[in-house]
Amino acid sequence: MIIDAHIHLDHYTEQDRNEILAQLANYQVEALIAVSFDLSSCLKNQSFTQDDPRIKAAFGFHPEQEIPVLEEIDKLFSWMEEHADEMIAVGEVGLPYYKKIESKGKLNYAPYIELLDRFISFAAATKKPIVLHAVYEDAQIVCDLLEKHQVAKAHFHWFKGDDEVMKRMIRNGYYISITPDCLYEDEIQQLICKYPIEQMMVETDGPWHFEGPFTNQRTEPKMMIHAIEKIAHLKNLSITYTTQILYENTKKFYKI
Repeated sequence: MIIDAHIHLDHYTEQDRNEILAQLANYQVEALIAVSFDLSSCLKNQSFTQDDPRIKAAFGFHPEQEIPVLEEIDKLFSWMEEHADEMIAVGEVGLPYYKKIESKGKLNYAPYIELLDRFISFAAATKKPIVLHAVYEDAQIVCDLLEKHQVAKAHFHWFKGDDEVMKRMIRNGYYISITPDCLYEDEIQQLICKYPIEQMMVETDGPWHFEGPFTNQRTEPKMMIHAIEKIAHLKNLSITYTTQILYENTKKFYKI
Protein backbone atom coordinates (compact mmCIF):
# COMPACT_ATOMS: atom_id res chain seq x y z
CA MET A 1 0.00 0.00 0.00
CA ILE A 2 1.00 3.64 -0.49
CA ILE A 3 0.26 6.85 1.43
CA ASP A 4 0.47 10.31 -0.09
CA ALA A 5 2.28 12.19 2.68
CA HIS A 6 1.45 15.66 1.36
CA ILE A 7 -1.37 16.81 -0.92
CA HIS A 8 -3.46 19.99 -1.20
CA LEU A 9 -6.70 18.13 -1.75
CA ASP A 10 -8.86 21.23 -1.35
CA HIS A 11 -7.08 22.95 -4.26
CA TYR A 12 -8.48 20.49 -6.81
CA THR A 13 -11.80 21.06 -8.52
CA GLU A 14 -14.61 18.98 -7.08
CA GLN A 15 -14.70 16.85 -10.22
CA ASP A 16 -10.96 16.18 -10.17
CA ARG A 17 -11.04 15.44 -6.46
CA ASN A 18 -13.89 12.95 -6.84
CA GLU A 19 -12.16 11.23 -9.75
CA ILE A 20 -8.89 10.95 -7.82
CA LEU A 21 -10.60 9.54 -4.72
CA ALA A 22 -12.54 7.04 -6.81
CA GLN A 23 -9.31 5.67 -8.28
CA LEU A 24 -7.19 5.40 -5.13
CA ALA A 25 -7.86 1.70 -4.59
CA ASN A 26 -6.81 0.91 -8.16
CA TYR A 27 -3.30 2.12 -7.31
CA GLN A 28 -3.19 0.72 -3.75
CA VAL A 29 -3.26 4.20 -2.21
CA GLU A 30 -4.49 3.76 1.35
CA ALA A 31 -4.53 7.33 2.65
CA LEU A 32 -3.85 10.97 1.89
CA ILE A 33 -2.35 13.56 4.24
CA ALA A 34 -4.35 16.65 3.25
CA VAL A 35 -2.44 19.76 4.32
CA SER A 36 -4.10 23.14 4.76
CA PHE A 37 -3.36 26.60 3.37
CA ASP A 38 -5.34 28.81 5.79
CA LEU A 39 -8.45 28.63 7.99
CA SER A 40 -10.79 28.28 5.02
CA SER A 41 -8.64 25.42 3.76
CA CYS A 42 -8.67 23.83 7.24
CA LEU A 43 -12.47 23.84 7.21
CA LYS A 44 -12.58 22.18 3.80
CA ASN A 45 -10.11 19.48 4.79
CA GLN A 46 -11.99 18.89 8.01
CA SER A 47 -15.16 18.25 5.98
CA PHE A 48 -13.29 15.87 3.67
CA THR A 49 -12.16 13.74 6.60
CA GLN A 50 -15.75 13.44 7.77
CA ASP A 51 -16.82 12.16 4.34
CA ASP A 52 -13.88 9.85 3.65
CA PRO A 53 -11.77 8.18 6.38
CA ARG A 54 -8.87 7.75 3.94
CA ILE A 55 -8.29 11.51 4.15
CA LYS A 56 -6.23 12.68 7.14
CA ALA A 57 -6.18 16.44 7.69
CA ALA A 58 -3.34 18.66 8.83
CA PHE A 59 -4.26 22.19 9.88
CA GLY A 60 -2.02 25.20 9.41
CA PHE A 61 -1.06 28.23 7.31
CA HIS A 62 1.07 28.04 4.17
CA PRO A 63 3.93 30.55 4.47
CA GLU A 64 4.14 31.62 0.81
CA GLN A 65 1.48 34.31 1.28
CA GLU A 66 0.90 37.52 3.16
CA ILE A 67 0.58 37.11 6.91
CA PRO A 68 -2.92 38.06 8.08
CA VAL A 69 -3.65 40.48 10.90
CA LEU A 70 -3.20 39.23 14.46
CA GLU A 71 -6.95 38.82 14.94
CA GLU A 72 -7.09 36.34 12.04
CA ILE A 73 -4.05 34.47 13.30
CA ASP A 74 -5.57 34.16 16.77
CA LYS A 75 -8.79 32.92 15.20
CA LEU A 76 -6.89 30.19 13.35
CA PHE A 77 -5.07 29.05 16.48
CA SER A 78 -8.27 29.06 18.53
CA TRP A 79 -9.98 26.94 15.90
CA MET A 80 -7.02 24.54 15.71
CA GLU A 81 -6.99 24.17 19.47
CA GLU A 82 -10.71 23.43 19.46
CA HIS A 83 -10.28 20.82 16.72
CA ALA A 84 -6.89 19.40 17.71
CA ASP A 85 -8.34 15.89 18.04
CA GLU A 86 -9.43 16.03 14.40
CA MET A 87 -6.03 16.84 12.91
CA ILE A 88 -3.27 14.39 12.20
CA ALA A 89 -0.60 17.11 12.20
CA VAL A 90 0.13 20.82 12.17
CA GLY A 91 0.69 21.90 8.59
CA GLU A 92 1.55 23.10 6.16
CA VAL A 93 3.66 25.72 7.90
CA GLY A 94 7.14 27.10 7.40
CA LEU A 95 9.02 30.01 5.86
CA PRO A 96 8.40 31.85 2.56
CA TYR A 97 11.66 31.12 0.70
CA TYR A 98 10.20 31.62 -2.79
CA LYS A 99 8.34 34.76 -1.76
CA LYS A 100 11.63 36.08 -0.39
CA ILE A 101 13.37 35.40 -3.70
CA GLU A 102 10.59 37.18 -5.61
CA SER A 103 10.93 40.20 -3.31
CA LYS A 104 14.71 40.32 -4.00
CA GLY A 105 15.48 40.30 -0.30
CA LYS A 106 13.00 43.02 0.67
CA LEU A 107 10.59 40.71 2.51
CA ASN A 108 10.51 41.18 6.28
CA TYR A 109 11.16 37.66 7.60
CA ALA A 110 10.67 38.41 11.30
CA PRO A 111 6.84 38.06 11.31
CA TYR A 112 7.09 34.74 9.45
CA ILE A 113 9.64 33.37 11.88
CA GLU A 114 7.51 34.54 14.80
CA LEU A 115 4.43 32.85 13.33
CA LEU A 116 6.32 29.62 12.67
CA ASP A 117 7.65 29.67 16.24
CA ARG A 118 4.05 29.83 17.42
CA PHE A 119 3.06 26.88 15.22
CA ILE A 120 5.96 24.78 16.47
CA SER A 121 5.08 25.67 20.06
CA PHE A 122 1.51 24.59 19.31
CA ALA A 123 2.74 21.28 17.86
CA ALA A 124 4.80 20.69 20.99
CA ALA A 125 1.87 21.48 23.29
CA THR A 126 -0.57 19.25 21.39
CA LYS A 127 2.04 16.52 20.73
CA LYS A 128 1.29 16.60 17.01
CA PRO A 129 3.73 16.06 14.13
CA ILE A 130 4.50 19.16 12.07
CA VAL A 131 4.61 19.44 8.26
CA LEU A 132 7.16 21.96 7.07
CA HIS A 133 7.77 24.10 4.01
CA ALA A 134 11.44 24.92 4.57
CA VAL A 135 14.16 24.76 1.92
CA TYR A 136 17.78 25.78 1.51
CA GLU A 137 18.98 28.26 4.18
CA ASP A 138 15.49 28.44 5.71
CA ALA A 139 15.86 24.87 6.91
CA GLN A 140 18.59 25.92 9.35
CA ILE A 141 16.25 28.49 10.92
CA VAL A 142 13.52 25.87 11.19
CA CYS A 143 15.89 23.37 12.80
CA ASP A 144 16.78 26.01 15.40
CA LEU A 145 13.10 26.48 16.23
CA LEU A 146 12.37 22.75 16.34
CA GLU A 147 15.29 22.20 18.70
CA LYS A 148 14.19 25.16 20.84
CA HIS A 149 10.78 23.56 21.39
CA GLN A 150 12.15 19.99 21.45
CA VAL A 151 9.92 18.91 18.58
CA ALA A 152 11.27 15.75 16.94
CA LYS A 153 8.27 14.71 14.82
CA ALA A 154 9.09 17.01 11.90
CA HIS A 155 8.31 16.33 8.24
CA PHE A 156 10.15 18.50 5.70
CA HIS A 157 8.11 18.09 2.53
CA TRP A 158 9.84 18.44 -0.87
CA PHE A 159 13.06 19.34 0.92
CA LYS A 160 16.05 20.91 -0.83
CA GLY A 161 19.20 22.01 0.94
CA ASP A 162 22.92 21.59 1.48
CA ASP A 163 24.71 18.68 3.14
CA GLU A 164 25.19 20.53 6.42
CA VAL A 165 21.51 21.06 7.13
CA MET A 166 20.66 17.63 5.72
CA LYS A 167 23.03 15.95 8.19
CA ARG A 168 21.52 17.98 11.02
CA MET A 169 18.03 16.86 10.01
CA ILE A 170 19.11 13.23 9.86
CA ARG A 171 20.71 13.43 13.32
CA ASN A 172 17.53 14.93 14.74
CA GLY A 173 15.36 12.18 13.23
CA TYR A 174 13.43 14.48 10.90
CA TYR A 175 11.64 12.99 7.90
CA ILE A 176 11.52 14.13 4.29
CA SER A 177 9.13 13.23 1.47
CA ILE A 178 9.97 12.73 -2.19
CA THR A 179 7.88 14.02 -5.10
CA PRO A 180 7.55 12.71 -8.67
CA ASP A 181 10.18 15.20 -9.85
CA CYS A 182 12.77 12.71 -8.60
CA LEU A 183 12.47 11.11 -12.04
CA TYR A 184 14.13 14.08 -13.72
CA GLU A 185 15.69 16.38 -11.08
CA ASP A 186 19.33 15.61 -10.25
CA GLU A 187 19.14 17.61 -7.00
CA ILE A 188 16.36 15.36 -5.68
CA GLN A 189 18.13 12.22 -6.86
CA GLN A 190 21.24 13.24 -4.91
CA LEU A 191 19.08 13.82 -1.84
CA ILE A 192 17.58 10.34 -2.15
CA CYS A 193 21.03 8.80 -2.29
CA LYS A 194 22.16 10.62 0.86
CA TYR A 195 19.08 10.53 3.08
CA PRO A 196 18.22 7.34 5.03
CA ILE A 197 15.22 5.55 3.60
CA GLU A 198 14.12 4.92 7.20
CA GLN A 199 13.34 8.67 7.41
CA MET A 200 11.68 9.03 4.02
CA MET A 201 8.12 9.19 2.66
CA VAL A 202 6.55 9.93 -0.72
CA GLU A 203 4.14 12.68 -1.72
CA THR A 204 2.59 14.45 -4.69
CA ASP A 205 2.10 18.02 -3.39
CA GLY A 206 -0.85 17.99 -5.80
CA PRO A 207 -2.24 19.75 -7.64
CA TRP A 208 1.26 21.14 -8.34
CA HIS A 209 2.18 20.17 -11.90
CA PHE A 210 5.32 18.22 -12.74
CA GLU A 211 7.46 18.12 -15.85
CA GLY A 212 9.38 15.36 -17.62
CA PRO A 213 7.19 12.27 -18.08
CA PHE A 214 4.35 14.03 -16.23
CA THR A 215 4.12 17.09 -18.48
CA ASN A 216 0.52 18.21 -19.05
CA GLN A 217 -0.80 15.51 -16.69
CA ARG A 218 -3.03 16.07 -13.69
CA THR A 219 -1.02 15.43 -10.55
CA GLU A 220 -2.51 12.58 -8.57
CA PRO A 221 -1.40 9.90 -6.10
CA LYS A 222 -0.85 7.22 -8.75
CA MET A 223 2.31 9.12 -9.75
CA MET A 224 3.95 8.06 -6.48
CA ILE A 225 4.45 4.57 -7.89
CA HIS A 226 7.01 5.98 -10.32
CA ALA A 227 8.74 7.89 -7.52
CA ILE A 228 8.96 4.71 -5.45
CA GLU A 229 10.50 2.86 -8.38
CA LYS A 230 13.10 5.62 -8.76
CA ILE A 231 13.93 5.57 -5.06
CA ALA A 232 14.35 1.78 -5.20
CA HIS A 233 16.68 2.09 -8.18
CA LEU A 234 18.82 4.82 -6.58
CA LYS A 235 19.01 2.96 -3.27
CA ASN A 236 19.67 -0.39 -4.98
CA LEU A 237 16.66 -1.92 -3.22
CA SER A 238 13.74 -3.99 -4.44
CA ILE A 239 10.56 -2.14 -5.34
CA THR A 240 8.61 -4.35 -2.92
CA TYR A 241 10.88 -3.53 0.00
CA THR A 242 10.99 0.16 -0.86
CA THR A 243 7.21 0.36 -1.09
CA GLN A 244 6.85 -1.40 2.24
CA ILE A 245 9.31 0.72 4.20
CA LEU A 246 8.00 4.03 2.82
CA TYR A 247 4.49 2.92 3.75
CA GLU A 248 5.54 1.84 7.25
CA ASN A 249 7.49 5.08 7.77
CA THR A 250 4.41 7.14 7.00
CA LYS A 251 2.12 4.98 9.15
CA LYS A 252 4.54 5.27 12.07
CA PHE A 253 5.20 9.00 11.69
CA TYR A 254 1.52 9.98 11.45
CA LYS A 255 0.19 7.19 13.68
CA ILE A 256 -2.35 6.19 11.06
